[in-house]
Parts: sequence; C-alpha cells; structure tokens
Amino acid sequence: MTFAELNLLPPILKAVAACGYTDPTPIQAQAIPRALEGRDLLATAQTGTGKTAAFVLPALQRLARPAQKPGRGPRVLVLTPTRELAQQVTDAVRSYGKLLRIRSGAILGGMPYREQLRLLSAPVDLIVATPGRLVDLLDRRSLDLSRLELLILDEADRMLDMGFSDDVDRVAAASPSDRQTLLFTATMDATMARLAGRLLNEPERIEIAGTKTTHEHIEQRLHVADDLSHKNRLLQHLITDGDVQKAIIFSATKRDAENMAIELRSQGHSAAALHGDMPQNARNRTIAAMKQGRIRLLVATDVAARGLDVTGISHVINFDLPKFAEDYVHRIGRTGRAGASGIAISFASLNEVSYLARIERYIGQSLPEHRIPGLEPRRPLSRVSAGKGSRPGGSTGGARKSYGPRDNAKTGGSRSGSAKRSPWGDRSSSHGPIVEYRNSKSSGQPRRQS
Repeated sequence: MTFAELNLLPPILKAVAACGYTDPTPIQAQAIPRALEGRDLLATAQTGTGKTAAFVLPALQRLARPAQKPGRGPRVLVLTPTRELAQQVTDAVRSYGKLLRIRSGAILGGMPYREQLRLLSAPVDLIVATPGRLVDLLDRRSLDLSRLELLILDEADRMLDMGFSDDVDRVAAASPSDRQTLLFTATMDATMARLAGRLLNEPERIEIAGTKTTHEHIEQRLHVADDLSHKNRLLQHLITDGDVQKAIIFSATKRDAENMAIELRSQGHSAAALHGDMPQNARNRTIAAMKQGRIRLLVATDVAARGLDVTGISHVINFDLPKFAEDYVHRIGRTGRAGASGIAISFASLNEVSYLARIERYIGQSLPEHRIPGLEPRRPLSRVSAGKGSRPGGSTGGARKSYGPRDNAKTGGSRSGSAKRSPWGDRSSSHGPIVEYRNSKSSGQPRRQS
C-alpha cells in the first residue's frame, strides 16, 4: 500500500512525498482510512511506529473542508503529555500541512501566556497542547472548545501516569458530544479502558505490535555495576569511545542530571542537562543545540524518553534504570530511529535488581551482559534471583539479600560503604524522587507545569 491509496488530498500527498515517505507504516495504513471515515479510534502502538502521522494526516484532511460551526476556537485539538512530544506533533503539522491554508499553534506550560492568548484571539484551526495549560485557559475562559470537531489524545497512558486524568475529562466535558475522538496509547490496562469508555463512542480497535516489542535496529547491552563509583567509571570509559557520536544519558532525578552535565562539561565534553524544571525556552535551546551537533552528551530525566526526536543518536545509556518497564522501551527508542542502527546500554547495580527483572519480563528477553576488561563487577548479578520476589511498584522482598548489603544504604551519600562520593553529586538513592511527570507528588512541582 502507498499513501496515494489512502484517499488523501493532493496537497497532503505532495507534502508527505516531500518528506521522503511513500509507503505508510502499519498503524498509518489502519488508522488513517478509519479516521477519514469519521470513526472514533482506540489505537495501541509503540513509539517509533509512525503514529503521529496516523492522526495528523486525517486531521489535516478534515481541516481542508469548511468548518461545521462558526467561532474562534480550534476545530482540531491534540493533547500530549509533555512539551517535547507536543513540539514533535507541531513540527509534523507544519511539515504535512505546509501546502494547506490552516492556522495552528501550541498551548504549552512554561511558555508566555501573551503569545498563547494572541493565538486564541483569532480563529484557529488546530491546537497542540499539554493538559495543564489548556485547562488553565479554559478556567480563565480564554479558550472556547464549542466548535471542536476532532479530539486526539496522544500517549494517553502517559497522561494518566502523570496525573492528568481529571484534566482530560475536563477538556472532554468542554467539547461537543458529537466530536470525533482518536485515542493513542502504548499500553492498555483497566484504567485506560475506563478512560476510553468515557471518551469514545463505539470506537474501532487497532493494535499494532505488542507492548513487549522493542526495536530491531537497537543492540541492547547490560553492564553490572557494584556501586555508584563503578557506574561512574563505566560511563567515563564509554563516553571516550569514538563510536559514541551523540548519546542520551538517562538519570533518575533532575538534580543528578544537572550535576552530571556539569561534571561532564568540566571534563571537556560538550554536555547539557534536560529535565522538567528547566524553562521551556531553555529546553528548546538545548534540544536545538543537540540537533545542530553542538551538544554530544545529553543528560536527561524521563522527560526525554518520549517525544524527543533527534537524528544521529548513536547511543542511549541508562545510568539509572527506569522504575517503570515501559519507560525502558521509550528510552532506548531515542536511538535506532528511521531505520538507523543504535546501541542501548544499561547499568544495573544491586538496588536495581527489581527494575531489571521487570524490564526483562516486559520485553520478553534477558539483556545480554557485557564486561569491559579492567572494569568487571566484583559480584555477579543472578538473573534467577532478580526475577523472584519482585512485584510491580514494590521491592524485591528478600531477593536482594542474597547479593550482600544494599548499595544505597546509609553511607553518607554514596551507594555502598566502599564507594567514593560520586562526582555527580550526593546520590543517596538512585531512584530518590520518581522521574519527571509521574504526578505532582513525585516531582514536587505543580502538575500543570507540563
């Protein structure tokens, strides 16, 4: 099948061809025709499967027709959980809709209200938004959704993880009941099913690949670390390798990301941090600098796990394993994109046994262990013990005890009694605060700062 067979308008097809695309991905081939028919969709698809175009192209086709109702509010609204993902969708709208006469813009937390109010002061066709700021504008009565024709939720599972369920319901309640709704999610559980039941009207169900699918073009490696000092030495060895062209290093907390970026710069590396406490303009500048090659090492929290699309990322390094297994898949998906190959390297210390076990169960395979001569771990990490006793959202119970003392014990800031203080700062626990955007209680920041 080609895009020409999807009954898209010539200006859209021409713009898609200019981007170098001829054949739709499976999610695009299934979602676009059904969305063009006006059906509600419940689609499960992982990152990197082309789902952005799967909803942007039908949205643009709808906007090529005259509006059904007069007014200034948007005809199409795309809700995304993070600003980075919103920027990715905004870029797609501009690329695929460049030959259409539509007015679009973004409503994001962390950006000046003045620009967003100016956007809403005249009729607008399409808005990409994060839920918090959008609801703020609804509460201020600065936004009217009465003429909304199409509501799209991208990464709906992540929005629920971040505590945006009430905001999503608030947006839906302010929208016409006869709107079309497209819901895209990477995972499907009872909570997501309840959300779909509230928002969708007799939806078509589309499922592309399983939630355990990882990426064919990505080589995955595991390095066992004895403690934090050992992790630091492993990282130093890896980033001096000439094969590491551009890398994203994932850290568990915002403070650790900042400290690590500072330390790497002091060592002569072109490095920067990316996390949720940074103003949006600073985040945009950092991402632009990496795209332009002025930054080689990006130290990020999970704010960059979804929605960050930078070409040429050769390596992803999980300095800290993610607490949620699905975040591992999204993290490593920052490399090996658009058919390119990539390498994903994960460090696992003793207090991350349960996280490793969850990840391996989730992806349905064991991560192959690699060792660097001279940097071998003192103690092996038993996969059998790692898999026993771990439970979602909890610890491994007694499984860790078979490995000796936990390396995040009270040792004055280091992760083991013998480990030296980390140059990245005082890291009393690799998973202190839960990663960014989980909910307002975990990050310490107001939920609507996304």
